[in-house]
Amino acid sequence: MRSARRAAVAALARAGEGAPGLGLGLGLGLGRACSARLLLPPGGAAQPDPQGWREAVTAAAGALQAGGLVAVPTDTVYGVACLAQDSGAVRSIYSLKGRNGRKPLAICLGDVDRLYRYCQVNVPDELLRDLLPGPVTLVLRRSEELNKDLNPFTSLVGVRIPNHPFIRDLARACSGPLALTSANISSQASTLTVSEFQDLWPQLSLIIDGGPIGDVQSPECRLGSTVVDLSVSGKFTIIRPGCALTSTVEILRQKYGLIPESS
Repeated sequence: MRSARRAAVAALARAGEGAPGLGLGLGLGLGRACSARLLLPPGGAAQPDPQGWREAVTAAAGALQAGGLVAVPTDTVYGVACLAQDSGAVRSIYSLKGRNGRKPLAICLGDVDRLYRYCQVNVPDELLRDLLPGPVTLVLRRSEELNKDLNPFTSLVGVRIPNHPFIRDLARACSGPLALTSANISSQASTLTVSEFQDLWPQLSLIIDGGPIGDVQSPECRLGSTVVDLSVSGKFTIIRPGCALTSTVEILRQKYGLIPESS
């Protein structure tokens, strides 16, 4: 089983999007037609199945580099990612969500250090590291490095560094930022298992199944990240309360003295 699985993943990585006949459901059953579904080994690259973990990262990176959309687990809800610098993939993700470019996508990075290339930062580096990685989206002014077809109607961009080892490893494996959105149609509920977004499967190149995220019976687990605008020096604006509102506001106000501004 392991050798067959490795051969299939290697083929998927070489092909980018993969072929529908690969059948990488790993015993889970593919259900609706999608290129592949990979069960993510637990524990990250360190243990207990580092080879399986690296294979999943390689397959996902290959699909992204071929212009595909990949479903991924995060620290809040399931997301769909593409390469932010790939205009064709960005159009695909807007189409999948049923939205136009006026409702922006976030970018996702593996580490805080990479944020400075794509954003104009006007807050202390320590503040960034107090909130990231974590269930927070920081809205900052975008730099000229970022693809102009991504959120073309705004000078701002949201930045996510989820506290989840797989998506951080995947972001590190890609040369540029990921564009990241929740794995659901716009205005519908966020998803905590891959089966909850089966309607999207035919439009995805690869699904990374990390199992349930949080308590699927709890509405609080579907709130998504807290979105905070830090683009104005000395101030912050909560755009979406999300799941980490109290701790985020405490850090911004008490530790850094930022003043809340009406949204």
